[in-house]
Amino acid sequence: MIEVDTIAGMRAQVAGARREGQTVGFVPTMGYLHEGHLTLIRRAREESGLVVVSIFVNPTQFGPGEDFEAYPRDLERDAALAEGAGTDVLFYPPVREMYPDGYATYVTVEGMTAKLCGASRPTHFRGVTTVVAKLFHIVEPDLAFFGEKDHQQLLVIKRMVTDLNLKVTVVGVPTVREPDGLAMSSRNVYLNGSQRAAAVVLSRSLAAAREAFAAGERDPAGLAALVRRMIEAEPLAAVDYVEIYSWPDLADIGRLDRPVLLAVAVRFGRTRLIDNTVLR
Repeated sequence: MIEVDTIAGMRAQVAGARREGQTVGFVPTMGYLHEGHLTLIRRAREESGLVVVSIFVNPTQFGPGEDFEAYPRDLERDAALAEGAGTDVLFYPPVREMYPDGYATYVTVEGMTAKLCGASRPTHFRGVTTVVAKLFHIVEPDLAFFGEKDHQQLLVIKRMVTDLNLKVTVVGVPTVREPDGLAMSSRNVYLNGSQRAAAVVLSRSLAAAREAFAAGERDPAGLAALVRRMIEAEPLAAVDYVEIYSWPDLADIGRLDRPVLLAVAVRFGRTRLIDNTVLR
């Protein structure tokens, strides 16, 4: 595995692969890799000639008082895991490489970023779309792999790619879960023992929603209320949102007569976790 920390070095690696006729698969991450990330890398390995993984804790997607400084980082550990999963090139630029002095340009997807996580984190998706657009221009991948746990992010990036006519196919990969159902996340390390046990209520509430939907429930408010009641019954859980929107455009919906995204965000102490399910 080759490790590079400059944009010029990254572009040189891709240029060499292009000369050999290889397709390029890309997995952008913020590091502290877990099995969810490794699943994305292995999927890229199956479908690509050159596999590029980026590790960049992106400051522009963190709002005031969020956990940018505290976000877990361990490059040596991540490099070993990435290589073991099949990475060819690891790109880990410093902040000054991605955002030099005087940086003033941002990419914004309107509408669908104003709800769900965008409602409580108003600058978050501007940071996400900006850094992903930059990474796409640097790496120029044929395929880019994203987890479905961050489902709003996945849909926003797909919208951006379509609207800006970017030459990359965005591939969504199903959420990877712990044996008890908790969606894997780098933020899970913040949970203490009691919070970790309580967090399973997220996947359990979504499973209950799927059962109710399969049994014929078609009222979005009723389904959301079911999920909210289950989560609020857990004393350590503080609900940020439980919401349902049409999928994949995230429009308001009055009846469950088309595919929908049911998404939740919940705090356990200072740790905010998200999860979702698509009901078809």
